[in-house]
Amino acid sequence: MSPQAKETGTDSPQRPRVEGEREQEILDATLAILAEVGYDLLTMDKVAAAARASKATLYRRWKGKPELVIEALLAHKGEHPAPDTGTLRGDLIASFCGAGGMTDPQQMAIMGSLITAISRDADFAEVFRRDFIGPKAARTLQLFERARDRGEIDEDVDLEIVIPALPGILLHRQFLLGEEPTDDVITRVVDQVILPAVTR
Repeated sequence: MSPQAKETGTDSPQRPRVEGEREQEILDATLAILAEVGYDLLTMDKVAAAARASKATLYRRWKGKPELVIEALLAHKGEHPAPDTGTLRGDLIASFCGAGGMTDPQQMAIMGSLITAISRDADFAEVFRRDFIGPKAARTLQLFERARDRGEIDEDVDLEIVIPALPGILLHRQFLLGEEPTDDVITRVVDQVILPAVTR
């Protein structure tokens, strides 16, 4: 077995997996370090030390830093199925407000620490877009497609253009203008930008 395989455990499928409370301790340590120093300075060594685990233990469960960070983010966010309020307006407000949404201060603080990493670390950007952004985008698409099936929005609306508009406006206000998203701001963007764009 190669030294790298010994370190990562890739050639030892029978070795025990990290599960349960131990796994959550490692994920919590990852988020704490991420919030403290940002993605660029987060290392597997630092996470291992903070979680009182060996680096080999981490590599038995995660391929590398991108996968570990993404799983920590997903565990923090939790499962939030696409809401079904009966209207597109209600679904968008329910989806973007509250825990796990864009009014969640911790979620947005963590997101801020990842902005530069996405542009500088191609490996992380790929995993982040696939495993974190991808499912969120799919749930949002489901909201719009359901609204189209109900006849709420025009058939010829280009959803690829419209769907990123709401998070784009909110992220612009947060990270460029320094204005944190609120329920009121989200509602006004939905009412004054998104709904007019899809109904014309």
